[in-house]
This record gives sequence, structure tokens and C-alpha cells, in this order.
Amino acid sequence: MIQLAHLDESTPYPQQLQGEEGPIVLINTFTAPDGKVDEVVEAWTWDARYFQRQPGYISAQLHRGTAGSRVLVNVAVWESVAQLRAAFATEEFQKARSHYPDGSVSYPHVFQKVAVEGVCVA
Repeated sequence: MIQLAHLDESTPYPQQLQGEEGPIVLINTFTAPDGKVDEVVEAWTWDARYFQRQPGYISAQLHRGTAGSRVLVNVAVWESVAQLRAAFATEEFQKARSHYPDGSVSYPHVFQKVAVEGVCVA
């Protein structure tokens, strides 16, 4: 089963899910156990297909570290935190955590775009 951890202990993921803002980006960094990257990708694929069916889901893209890295990063776009929260909270999704090999760790974090004058828009 996958373990949830926090990138920012001052604002853990469950606290981030209490917001109402949108659109948002969920960036979820995974660490796979040694020799289990393919199994993590398979479990993530189930998750992605589940989320595709949920209201508010816009897109997702999985990235894998190079040179044999065991790190994967999912970048998912949602219409709102409320819709991500609803999808994350279902019993169906919570049971899916067991699809991941033991020793897998997930670091989900919710973000919003930031406008930086002359560089990027929000």
C-alpha cells in the first residue's frame, strides 16, 4: 500500500483539500520501491482512469526521472479543489491505494498558477 507524505509539513495535503479555489494543479511526486517502478506506473494508470471519470478533472501527465530514477511526478489539472477533494474522498479511490507496492510513497501537493510580470500569467 502507498504511504502519503507531505512536501510542506506546515500545510499538509488534507489541509490543502479544504480550500475552494480553482483551477488548481495537483503535483504528486512518487517514490517507488527498488525494482517496482513499473508496478507504480500500473497503479497510477488505474488512478488516472478513475480520475478521468470524475467531475472537474481536466488533464494529467506522468513524468519519470531519468537514468534509472525511482521518482515519478504526476501533474494533474482540476477545475477546483472541491472537485479534487470529492474524487479523492471516495471509498473506491481509497481502496485503490492498496494497488501500489509496499514501500511506495506519495507526496501530493495542490498549487495555483502565479502571475509574474513579464514572465508568466496566472
